[in-house]
Amino acid sequence: MLVGTETSDDAGVYWLNETTALVQTVDFFTPVVDDPYTFGQIAAANSLSDVYAMGGTPITALNIVGFPFCTLPGTVLAEILQGGQAKATEAGVVILGGHTIQDKEPKYGLAVTGIVAPNEIYTNAQARIGDYLVLTKPIGTGVITTAQKAGLASPQSMTEVIASMTTLNQAAAKAMQAVGCHSCTDITGFGLIGHVCEMAIGSKVSIELYASAVPLFTGAKEYAAMGLIPAGAYANREAMAAHVQKEEQVLEVLMDLFYDPQTSGGLLIAVPEAKLERLKTMLETNCTIPHAVIGRVLSAGSGQIIIRDSNGL
Repeated sequence: MLVGTETSDDAGVYWLNETTALVQTVDFFTPVVDDPYTFGQIAAANSLSDVYAMGGTPITALNIVGFPFCTLPGTVLAEILQGGQAKATEAGVVILGGHTIQDKEPKYGLAVTGIVAPNEIYTNAQARIGDYLVLTKPIGTGVITTAQKAGLASPQSMTEVIASMTTLNQAAAKAMQAVGCHSCTDITGFGLIGHVCEMAIGSKVSIELYASAVPLFTGAKEYAAMGLIPAGAYANREAMAAHVQKEEQVLEVLMDLFYDPQTSGGLLIAVPEAKLERLKTMLETNCTIPHAVIGRVLSAGSGQIIIRDSNGL
């Protein structure tokens, strides 16, 4: 085993030989949108993301399904699976089969197997002092989908969020690999701060984040200010608060968003300053969603996160 559970990384990695290691992960969840096909796309993209975050190439997957056959027609399940298949095909992944159980509400995701060269693995525990942190998707999926459930999310907000959640992290991962960065994780259920904390703890460093630099989806700040915050955000805050300090001028509504659990979020890439501009250029050229430099690794530490209003540049 090359990567296990020690640093709460995105996937496990198992050594096969000098040139190849297996990357394995699993993820599934209940619908975050109403359309079954779109839900299937989002769930598949989210599952595949963990392999990209490790620097791997996903190759096969298994469907994982819970479905209320007594209350929903089978056509709904067919659309979910078609959405997942579409994303798998886009990623060059073969779905080999899977398993379905009766459940009270729909659940869908993938168990994904990928490959990576043993000397080219990216983990969340390799950030180095002086690295800049680059985020490849905006924040706010949990807040906006919560607003949608309340009938308050605007069409623009939902269009942006769905476009992001259905976008694979494949191109961003290829840019990261081409440049040769230090560390990576993807931003999902533990929110931005939770995953930054995991990187800081695993890498034994302290990290500063620039609140004003973190990209947000249209409407996310307004919905959070209305109290449309998912329960997971409060759980994330409670779990990570001991590691976090913030400047007084950083608004609490932004902190709510930084703890917001994300679905199919972007990659958080730790890159040395000498390679930052090349990474930015490659992301601008190859990715459809804008990236942002949102922080920097400060010093050796035990996982401290400092939230500053801006980077002062």
